[in-house]
Amino acid sequence: MLEMSENRDKCVAIVLAAGQGKRMNSNIQKQYLLLKDKPVLFYSLKIFEESFIDEIILVVGKGEIDYCQIEIVNKYGFSKVTHIVEGGKERYHSVIKGIEAASTCECSLLFIHDGARPFLTQTILKRVYDEARVVGAAIVAMPVKDTIKIADQKCFAQETPDRKTVWLIQTPQVFEYQIIRDAYFKLIAEEEKVIAERISVTDDAMVLEMFGNHCIKLVEGSYDNIKITTPEDLKIANALML
Repeated sequence: MLEMSENRDKCVAIVLAAGQGKRMNSNIQKQYLLLKDKPVLFYSLKIFEESFIDEIILVVGKGEIDYCQIEIVNKYGFSKVTHIVEGGKERYHSVIKGIEAASTCECSLLFIHDGARPFLTQTILKRVYDEARVVGAAIVAMPVKDTIKIADQKCFAQETPDRKTVWLIQTPQVFEYQIIRDAYFKLIAEEEKVIAERISVTDDAMVLEMFGNHCIKLVEGSYDNIKITTPEDLKIANALML
């Protein structure tokens, strides 16, 4: 566990494990698939458990609270998991549930992480914390290696952005609690408009970009910090475990 100053912000992590994992082509949700000999979700919870994080809020699918309490939290001794709550239809609904639960934690900095990213490290966690406590909003990311094309709706190439300005966004994403709470509550207030305009809200920084007024620092993570979404990702994850 990394050494931290006694005089620091209270840090709470929301770990999202409510996804259906439709692209995995499995009857088992991706966060519960075995990686080596443990569920994918185990690995991110373990990192937070062994870190400076004070409390963990686990957001799970409908009807999965008891399962996660018994088969994940109790089984592996995750004492920092203080809340297990059901998520919602979309990712942002699940985040809102976590934000609401964090309101009882006297949270200063909120870490939001995908439970299907098992390769988070203590070094990455400390690095994004150091930036977030200074600027108020910091997210883990990596520069792209490949050339990127912007396509139109018919899949014709329209533009080639400068590769030096394009980053692959990862988690955790870390924010001062009040900043991200306010942005998410504005999103919910304008949800009908967002749906009508067919805007897909894919990460937390996007919510702050749309409904807040705060700069967001990109912090280098790792190319190994993959999100397990497809069967191919699971193969890569198993290779990374060797």
